[in-house]
Amino acid sequence: MKSVMPESARRDFLKLALGGAFAAASVALERGASAASMAAPTPFSVDSLLDMARELAKAPFKAPDSNLPDPFAKLTAEQYLAIRPAPNTAVWSDDKTGFEIEPLHRGFIFAAPVDIYIVDNGQSRRLVYDRSAFDFGKLQTPANLPDIGFSGVRVLDASDAQGWRELAIFQGATFFRSLARGQSYGLNARGLSIRTGDAQGEEFPLFRALWIERPTVAVDALTIHALLDSTSVTGAFHFTLRPGEATIIDTQLTLVGRVAVDRLGLSPMTSTYVFGPLDHHRTDDARAAAYDIGGLQILTGANEWLWRPIASRDTLQISAFADKNPRGFGLLQRARTLDTFYDDDARWEMRPSLWIEPIGDWGEGEVILLEIPSNSEFNDNVIAQWRPKANLEAGATISFAYRQFWCWTPPARPSLATVVSSRGGKIGKRLRFSVEFASDLFADPQKAAQITADVAAAPGQVVATQIFPYKDRRSIRVVFDVEPGSEPFSEMRLLLKTADQPMSETWLYRWTA
Repeated sequence: MKSVMPESARRDFLKLALGGAFAAASVALERGASAASMAAPTPFSVDSLLDMARELAKAPFKAPDSNLPDPFAKLTAEQYLAIRPAPNTAVWSDDKTGFEIEPLHRGFIFAAPVDIYIVDNGQSRRLVYDRSAFDFGKLQTPANLPDIGFSGVRVLDASDAQGWRELAIFQGATFFRSLARGQSYGLNARGLSIRTGDAQGEEFPLFRALWIERPTVAVDALTIHALLDSTSVTGAFHFTLRPGEATIIDTQLTLVGRVAVDRLGLSPMTSTYVFGPLDHHRTDDARAAAYDIGGLQILTGANEWLWRPIASRDTLQISAFADKNPRGFGLLQRARTLDTFYDDDARWEMRPSLWIEPIGDWGEGEVILLEIPSNSEFNDNVIAQWRPKANLEAGATISFAYRQFWCWTPPARPSLATVVSSRGGKIGKRLRFSVEFASDLFADPQKAAQITADVAAAPGQVVATQIFPYKDRRSIRVVFDVEPGSEPFSEMRLLLKTADQPMSETWLYRWTA
């Protein structure tokens, strides 16, 4: 009987897949605590990694050799997924460190090699490829394979009461992803983006190598260092992963300009949005909605909370939210009930939100949101990132730090009313929108009665606004109509107020014809 991949596993795998140093002499060690073959030790430090990035930036970019021997050069998605780690071969599988590392095989679209080093007491050893460390299933492979390297790593942790769980995956270009306890994978993060959405084309940096520090039982955290390389920049990255109810990943990075470069994207994240209540492009779909995330949340440097719902688009839409020293931003999944989606397989309501808190001042720049046309739930078609105003000159360096929360709900959230649903459609030639805000304050009819709605549209004209309070739901629904005229788009803004004081986060939306 032919083996069939579960649709949920295939969907998650294809979504990630379609979204991507310095070697030492190979000296095999006996299997044991590491359960892996490793090369001879070489010194490693944070400073030495930055030195590598600076030295690398002095020479032109050279793409890694992505050639693979048969049969790995032409694997299907199913064949690649069938390659699994052999039992008891994970790094630290015999140690009680609280973490395990599983190197990921090369193949399918993950052809580019990534050197993986294990660091212990300031000494690093490169993991050497060993065919016996993998179970290839029915795939016929040569008996004597050379050291073809790896495509990335899977991180497991033992913080869950039910045993080991996947904590993160670093694989493909600078892509990585994580999740909170009890969740399934959803959106992806990237180390860096360059000219994303620009007409001249995007540049995709990659991680040449990863250095993973051996953790200690006393500190429930794992540190991963990465060497970034690209046509325009090199860089040194440092990730500290902390498992828990939410997974926290602290990120420090220093970029080195190989050439002068602008339009850098910091803390980029990518996700999938197919359709939802703001658009009806899939009216023949039995599901009510299909999306990893429902909107972009921003906490500006001026302490204003913004909520921008995502929608399915017919043309590329790029929105820029200018700011100075932002306090946070992220793509969030606020819909946490199965009935929102009616998708028993994908379980979109179980996908993580990703919230970014800058550490230190980031200066002037923009939160950039890209909504890319797509009818496939295998594609990441929503991208959010911070684009600093300052450019990076050749030979110059620039550093940033931030904290990621892979979570159910971000730790920072508005104290005001928040948007719980956004719906859109047409009434004749008018556009009609229904936006519902929730707050415990709305359980008091007297306070709810004092609420007014400040609605604006440009271009276009707001021609009718109605407010419907719902005591039992602790919510207020604002329904308003817009006449766009002959314009192909309209930027809308909605805020609840009491006596000119804000009572809600600010709802923003771009309608397109």
